[in-house]
Amino acid sequence: MPGYIITNAEVFDAEAYGEYGALAPAVIKRYGGEFLAQGGATEIMEGSWQPHRIVVIRFDSVEDAKAMYNSADYQAAKAKREGAADINMIVVEGL
Repeated sequence: MPGYIITNAEVFDAEAYGEYGALAPAVIKRYGGEFLAQGGATEIMEGSWQPHRIVVIRFDSVEDAKAMYNSADYQAAKAKREGAADINMIVVEGL
């Protein structure tokens, strides 16, 4: 069953966030992650949520998504964006 990481990022420092963006995709790909949405235009259809930069990544399983997130390589990339963005991230089991 696939797993999806869904992120809402409000970026404050584009340069520092760019350093993360230069490293993270290779790590994500190594764990089988596929970007389905990456910062495209959003439109609120219902509710009061004010999304920022939305990213959706598909993995073969929730376990693969968690393995990527907990890997030393991803944690090193993540450190590059510390203080550069307000991040909300979840992993959800798919169908």
